[in-house]
Amino acid sequence: MRTGIANLPLHNGKAPAWLFQRMVKLARATGIVIIEEFGRDTLLERLSDPFWFQAFGCILGFDWHSSGITTTVCSALKQGFSGLENEYGIFFAGGKGKHSRKTPDEISSFADRFSFSPDDFIYASRMSAKVDSSAVQDGYQIYQHTFAFTKDGLWTVVQQGMNEATRYARRYHWLSKDLSDFVSEPHRGIITVKREKQVLNLVSHKSEKARGVITGLSGWNPDKTISELKSLATLDMPERHPIFSSDVSRAKIRRILVSTYENPPSNFEELLGRHGVGPKTIRALSLLSELVWGTPPDWTDPARFSFAHGGKDGYPYPVDKNTYDKSIAILERAIAKAKISQNEKDKAFGRLRRLL
Repeated sequence: MRTGIANLPLHNGKAPAWLFQRMVKLARATGIVIIEEFGRDTLLERLSDPFWFQAFGCILGFDWHSSGITTTVCSALKQGFSGLENEYGIFFAGGKGKHSRKTPDEISSFADRFSFSPDDFIYASRMSAKVDSSAVQDGYQIYQHTFAFTKDGLWTVVQQGMNEATRYARRYHWLSKDLSDFVSEPHRGIITVKREKQVLNLVSHKSEKARGVITGLSGWNPDKTISELKSLATLDMPERHPIFSSDVSRAKIRRILVSTYENPPSNFEELLGRHGVGPKTIRALSLLSELVWGTPPDWTDPARFSFAHGGKDGYPYPVDKNTYDKSIAILERAIAKAKISQNEKDKAFGRLRRLL
């Protein structure tokens, strides 16, 4: 269940070694206490909350509004729990850039060492990335993907994309709890400070008919589909369409459509998961769905303006005092019980209080 999105400005550079070493220690100590006090599931659920994650990053001492908070916090947790998987039963895979592409191999390695099946976890990792890069096309290219999970089947994803034009990052949070469908409203809420004007949102309930048509189109004779795409080049495209005939390599799309024609997918999720099916193929089929078949997808950014625990003026909903206090209490207790120096605890408490 995707639980939120945060938009963050790009800051160059990286955390200095002296800071990152301390972040690793504090992330490990805080995470261990949360597991011991509340259980592994609570740690994963909290990491899936974009606001809790942001507060956690601040406690660790990283720049509160930088895009680097995502990669640094995830890296600190992964490094901090490395070697402790057997003791605490929680696993961290993936990372930034080339490390994100190693996620399936790392999951498989854990599975071999700790005797569990990796298949469902690898599928979840891949599909969450596919949804946020191809099914929701908001202009942010995914470059960071961290997959945290337990052997019991609970998992969370924290991944981040970059919009090169605006130099802003957008962070995506997923949680497997109560997730029933990867491609139909998989999120509880998507929180952002900046909404894009036009976003291809094929996981919206408003896109249900379009998903069906797109899946059907993928099983068409490729020559017929490509012919339709060629004819669209003579039309005046609606301004909202983030695709033009010059953007589409019909030869590449044809190769993909040949494979889907020979082995048609049974549903949109299966199509999305096919090797080679990426943003341009999905956009082209979405265009055909709307202009030829009259089944438009949802073009509304799924992000919403919101707050971690509601707003003081009652918008978008009144402050949930119990949840608010619980979030604070969990972090405070974790810091207090962490096996770190009193000086580090004092600094962490200070950073937490500045957030309140």
